[in-house]
Amino acid sequence: MNILLLQGGARKKGNTAQVLEWVKTELIDLGHDVETVYLHSKNLKGCMGCAKCKEEKDAPGCIQTDDMHDIMEKMIKAQAVVFSSPLYFWGVNAQLKAVIDRTYCLYATAPEHVSLVEGQRQGLLMTGGGPFDNNAAEAFTAFGRMQKYHKAINAAELFVGGCSTPDQMDEGAKDQACEFARKLTDQI
Repeated sequence: MNILLLQGGARKKGNTAQVLEWVKTELIDLGHDVETVYLHSKNLKGCMGCAKCKEEKDAPGCIQTDDMHDIMEKMIKAQAVVFSSPLYFWGVNAQLKAVIDRTYCLYATAPEHVSLVEGQRQGLLMTGGGPFDNNAAEAFTAFGRMQKYHKAINAAELFVGGCSTPDQMDEGAKDQACEFARKLTDQI
C-alpha cells in the first residue's frame, strides 16, 4: 500500500514527530511504501473560497501557486493518508488546517458527488498536553465529518495526550502508534 504521512508538527523532534515516526516504522515493517511530507517546510496558502477548483472534476483545479499542488497529487496517488498535528486550541495547527481546507478541490458535488480520493483510508493522529475530552474531541469530530465529502474511510484515530515533550509520553504511546498503523492499513 502507498501511504502518505502529513507531518504537521513544527518540531522535528517533538511529540507529533515521535509518534508519527513510530507509525512510519510499523508501516514499513508491515511492508508498505511510506512517504512523509513535513508541512512546515512547505509554502502553503489558505483556501480563498473562490470555487474555481470546482470547474474541473478530474483534477485538483486550485488556481493558487504553492506547494499544495504537489501534496494533492501525492494524496490522490496514496491508498492511505495520515493527517498529523499537535493540538492547538481544540483543533489542528495552521499548516495542517491549510491542507485540509485546500482538499476542498479534491471533490465536486454537482451535478453528482465525485471525489479524487474516494475509498482512500485516512487517519488522524494528534498529540497534546491535556486530555481528550473537552480538548481534542472536537478536532476528531471535525475530521470524521471530512470523510463524508472526501468519500474516504476514517480508518484510524489516535490522540496521545498528557505530554509536552516526547520524554513525558506514556509508555503505551508506542504501542498505540503501532496499533494505529495496523488499523490504518486494516491489518488488525
